[in-house]
Amino acid sequence: MRRPFSQPPLLLGLVALLLALATACTTAPPGDGGGDGTDRARGARWQPKPGTDWQWQLSGRLDKDVAAPVYDIEGFDHSAATVAELHRRDRKVICYLSVGAWEDWRPDAGDFPRSVIGRSNGWEGERWLDIRRLDVLEPLLAKRFDMCRDKGFDAIEPDNVDGYANRSGFPLTAAHQLRFNRMVARLAHERGMAVGLKNDLDQIPELVDDFDFAVNEQCAEYDECERLTPFIRAGKAVFHVEYELPPERFCATSRKLRLSSLRKDMDLTAWRQTC
Repeated sequence: MRRPFSQPPLLLGLVALLLALATACTTAPPGDGGGDGTDRARGARWQPKPGTDWQWQLSGRLDKDVAAPVYDIEGFDHSAATVAELHRRDRKVICYLSVGAWEDWRPDAGDFPRSVIGRSNGWEGERWLDIRRLDVLEPLLAKRFDMCRDKGFDAIEPDNVDGYANRSGFPLTAAHQLRFNRMVARLAHERGMAVGLKNDLDQIPELVDDFDFAVNEQCAEYDECERLTPFIRAGKAVFHVEYELPPERFCATSRKLRLSSLRKDMDLTAWRQTC
């Protein structure tokens, strides 16, 4: 829900110079991106730092030429080849997945029993899930996280993790949400991937230690950005987007708080404005 063999010394010197130039031409812009996924293979989970620039694109033809070290893209829609190409361009890649809402167009939609599908979350084809049913949802989400891992993604952006604060159709509580969100974080970490907390501002104090970064929509519009500072104090990036406010209305605050802020359209196409 919105609110990837011995060489003569002269020749060796020439080779070194050419390699250095090639590296300079392909290195990601300043930030905390880069890498080809080998860190995860070695067991080192990626940890984006405050202020890291990013690109968030969930619709339209993927623009791979955006000068940002981090891409957040659709997990189902993009292939391992796309992730590998972004890695070759020295980008880290986040796998977007909805975990707290059912989407009727996903290839595994039929695997979710009707008993765990609740009210609409306001987006066409999407309905809240009964997050109390970890026995049902954990194996289904594990398969999705396996998909992201197998495609080479560095991290997960799990969406719809605040159902308890919405009219979900189920009597969800804050305790249910904490248990579910921690399960989501564990599934990502068990697969060597970082994971972000999406919105869910009220539970940041309880969950900041479980998640590696935050993703937020419209904290400036609703005067809530200060509530994300526990992530910044912990040395963890806050990837933030505004849809309605122009950059001059939020960038000063974003720079002060060290948020990674963008203005995007609601369809999350390639278009972006940065601070």
